[in-house]
Amino acid sequence: MGWTLTRDLDAFLTAAGPFMHADPAVHTVALTATATMRAQEPGDRKDVLFASWTRGGRVAGIAMWTPPRPPLLGCPPDAARELAGVLPGPVGGVHAAPDVADAFADAWRHRTGGSARVAMRRRLYRLGTLTAPDPAPPGAARIATAADRGVAGAWFVAFSELDEQHGRANLATLDDRIATGGLALWERGGTPVSMAARTRIAAGMARVAPVYTPPEHRRNGYGAAVTAAVTRSALDAGAREVVLFTDLANPTSNAIYRRLGYRPVEDRTIMSFAPA
Repeated sequence: MGWTLTRDLDAFLTAAGPFMHADPAVHTVALTATATMRAQEPGDRKDVLFASWTRGGRVAGIAMWTPPRPPLLGCPPDAARELAGVLPGPVGGVHAAPDVADAFADAWRHRTGGSARVAMRRRLYRLGTLTAPDPAPPGAARIATAADRGVAGAWFVAFSELDEQHGRANLATLDDRIATGGLALWERGGTPVSMAARTRIAAGMARVAPVYTPPEHRRNGYGAAVTAAVTRSALDAGAREVVLFTDLANPTSNAIYRRLGYRPVEDRTIMSFAPA
C-alpha cells in the first residue's frame, strides 16, 4: 500500500485508468485533463505530477498536480494524509472532497507548521434530463470556429480573472475546445453575447467549463441558454454523462443549473496554504 509518483502520463493512465473509468463523474477533472494532455505536445505537461495509491494490490486513489493549481485528490482521507508527506516541493493548497481536503491540510500543517484556509467550496453536478430554457432568450446558439478566437480568448481571460481558483487562462485549452467543437456561443443580432465550453469526452463523460457572459449582457438568460446548447452538443457527440462544477457561494448559478436538469453529485473544497 502506498503512493507511486510519476511524470509519465502513459504510465499513470495504465495504472490508474481503470480506477478513474469506474466513476467518470467523480474523476472528471483528471480524466478530461489527461485526455487533453494526450493530444498536446509532451512539453506542455513537463511540470505535471501524477500519483496513484494502491491498497490490497489495486489502485484505490489518484492525485494530479498541475502547478500553479493545487494538487487534485481523488482518494480516501488516510491516503491524503500520506500524500501530504511525500509530495515534493512547496504545496500551495489542495482540491478534494471536504473530508479528504481536511485530512491533507491537517497533515500538511502538522509537517510544516503553516496555515490553511478554505478558498472555495464547489459542488459537482451531473446531468439528469436536459431541460432547455423555454422560452429561450432572443438569439441563437452556434458552435465557435477559429474565427471566434479573439472574442472567446478575451472571455477566457475575463473568466479566469473572476475565478482565482481557475488559474491563469490557458489559451491552448481554448484552442482545444474550438478544434474539437467544444465551444458554443450565443449570438443576438449576429453579435456574441455569451459562451459555454466543454471538455473532450473521456470515459463517456464531458464537463462544461467555463461559462461566461460579459457584464453588459448578463441577466438576460444567455448563460443558461448557451449552457443548454453546449450540453446538447456533448450529448450529440456521444457523451453518456455531462457534468459541471458550481461555486456554492453563488446560489443563482446553482439554481440555473438545477433548472437545466443538473443534479448534485458531491461537494469539493479548495484550500489555500500559507507557509509558517
